[in-house]
Order: sequence, then C-alpha cells, then structure tokens
Amino acid sequence: MEISKELEEMMNDQLNFELYSAYIYLGMGAYFEDINLGGMAHWMELQFQEEFNHAMRFYRHIFERGGRVDLREIKAPQKEYASPIEAWETAYEHEKLVTARIYKIGELAEKEGDRAAISMLNWFYTEQVEEEEKTMTVRDKLKFIGDNVPGLYHLDAELGARPPVGPPPAESFAP
Repeated sequence: MEISKELEEMMNDQLNFELYSAYIYLGMGAYFEDINLGGMAHWMELQFQEEFNHAMRFYRHIFERGGRVDLREIKAPQKEYASPIEAWETAYEHEKLVTARIYKIGELAEKEGDRAAISMLNWFYTEQVEEEEKTMTVRDKLKFIGDNVPGLYHLDAELGARPPVGPPPAESFAP
C-alpha cells in the first residue's frame, strides 16, 4: 500500500521538523560550550545526532512507501539563552511540540487505516515519552540546584557521561 499524499506531506513536514530539532540541539550545544558547560554541550551534541536519526526514520519510511522526500529550508536556531535552565525549558517545550505533531500524524494514519505508518509511529510514541522525560528531569534538577554552582557542575559532569547515540536501526536503511 502506497502512502497517501496527505500522509506523505505530513511526514515530509515532520522529517524537516526533526532536522530543525537537530539544529536546535546543536545550537544549544554551542551555547553550553560558550559558557563552559562541556557536559551539557556533549549531551546536546548527542541529542543532535539522535534527532537526525529521527529524521532519517521518516526519510526512509516515505521512500519505502512509494513517496517522495521533500527537503526544505531550515531556519536558524536560537543562539542565546538567559541561563542553562532557560535552554532546558526550551528543550522540554520543544519536545512537547514534537510529540503533539507526531500524534497528529498518527491520527491521520489511523483515519486512513495505514497500518505501516501506525507501526512506524508506535516507535515514536515511546521515544517521545523518553524525550520529554529526559529534558523535563534536567530542567527540574536545575530548578532544584538554583544558584548552587557546585551542584551545577555536578549535573554538568553527569550529563557529560551520556553514552554515544547508536545509528538508526538497520531496517530503516535497507535498499
């Protein structure tokens, strides 16, 4: 079953939004590098890779379903934040937006009875719970830490220990 034009358009829009998400996280990484929070920068750089992998899931799915990928211009991300907590709050709010967008795609897939799209989106539903939880947890820890500089550096070191992001699943790159 080929993907419908409406679902193809929504998935192309999300593919480009995932690339924008990657760009947002890379911008946050640059911000954290600038203020000498290398652990947070590391976390954001890995998140950039993870978001790119999310885009590739949509990229492959569109092609696998007989659709056409439409790559679009990506706007520049925010460069400055008032504080680390503002950056993490921005990340959390962004992840909630991504979740809402994926749910909308899922609603259309369900309406159309597109089981292949629903199967692919099920992975994203689980992933978005994790994405929201991770960014919310760091934001909340920063709220708790407040102006405690040793606490900030401890959290920075904790985030710097994030392991590398693996490549997207092999099945999403099958010829």
